Amino acid sequence: MPKRIQPLTDMKIRAAKPKDKEFKLSDGLGLHLLVTPSGGKLWRLQYRFAGKQKLLSFGAYPTVSLTDARKRRDDAKELLEQGTDPGEVKKAKAAAVAAAASNTFKAIAEDWYAGLKEDWSESHAVHVRRWLDQRIYPVIGDRPISSLETVELVQILKAVASSSLETGHRIKTIFHQVFRHATFTGKLKHNPATDFKGAIKPKNPKGMAAPVEPKDVAPMLRAFEGFRGSYVVQCALKLAPLLFCRPGELRQMEWAEVDLDAAIWSIPGEKMKMGLPHLVPLSTQALSILKDIRVLTGHGQYVFPSARSFTRCMSENAVNAALRRMGFEKDEITGHGFRAMARTMIREQLHVEAEFIEIQLAHKTKAPNGTAYDRVAFLKERRQMMQNWSDYLDQLKAGAKIVRFEARATM
Repeated sequence: MPKRIQPLTDMKIRAAKPKDKEFKLSDGLGLHLLVTPSGGKLWRLQYRFAGKQKLLSFGAYPTVSLTDARKRRDDAKELLEQGTDPGEVKKAKAAAVAAAASNTFKAIAEDWYAGLKEDWSESHAVHVRRWLDQRIYPVIGDRPISSLETVELVQILKAVASSSLETGHRIKTIFHQVFRHATFTGKLKHNPATDFKGAIKPKNPKGMAAPVEPKDVAPMLRAFEGFRGSYVVQCALKLAPLLFCRPGELRQMEWAEVDLDAAIWSIPGEKMKMGLPHLVPLSTQALSILKDIRVLTGHGQYVFPSARSFTRCMSENAVNAALRRMGFEKDEITGHGFRAMARTMIREQLHVEAEFIEIQLAHKTKAPNGTAYDRVAFLKERRQMMQNWSDYLDQLKAGAKIVRFEARATM
């Protein structure tokens, strides 16, 4: 007959003293307490599965009580009767917990922050850190990012905006970028931060500084040609007025999105402010700049990589910093100001229909049937517009007598 094992008691467990070597106190049915030389008392379950001897850990006494350890043993035995390895079940649960921890809003936001902070100014990094730690993490930091809904994010924005509208808009930008990072890294399928329109009041309108007179634009374009800083930044400076996209779209341009043969840049919807894919026709001048920089950056992901690493795109401050170094003040031109410059001058100098300009600016206009515009809408006309605009800027840069373009039947 097998030796009968006397079940453990709390008194017996507490009385067990460590020895020079670890030893076991058996409770029966494979459960025992391992007493280590350092005084640790660890629950273990010995069992067989698929012909192999295995060991399962339940934790340490007294955190895991005798009653709890027996309950876990019984649960494990039930799994074995069902043909399931309790050790594999435990590993799967641990993996799920680890995955959940890596998918919290805080974990993903920290990954986003770490990837960008070196490209930010020190003051901006400090501000973002404070907004995350004080305004966002206490509310949703530990939540799985996939569980967050738009209504919850809007509640946070409204609470912050009630005391500081400017901070509310800053946090709105953080939400946009963190949730977009989550979709890029496969942590999230549905992005709840794509449309916050009307969630909080708009900021006090401030026109984006930009020259709109030919006499002011010409010297700026010539200054770009003579820029003595980074060649990557110079190419971005030269492309910015030609393409007049949003600064974030330009600096995140990827070679995979650019078709030099078809002369088109296809921006995916997740990179666009309105969430819609967008097409940017490339003039011969834009193509020339891209072909030149391809020699330097064409082997990497980004057209305009960071100066520190080709695995990240150019800093959000790079273009504005270059403008300041060349002597252009904030009230003269900003990276975003090229959009206002193009919008005004293409309309006034080239007499292009406003609808074509608005579509190329990726503003969310509405078609007559009430649907958002198609990305290929008026593509032929927009391609001609972009070429005429580039030709016009070349004339300004060269200092030639400027002749206004007459309205064209095709446009």
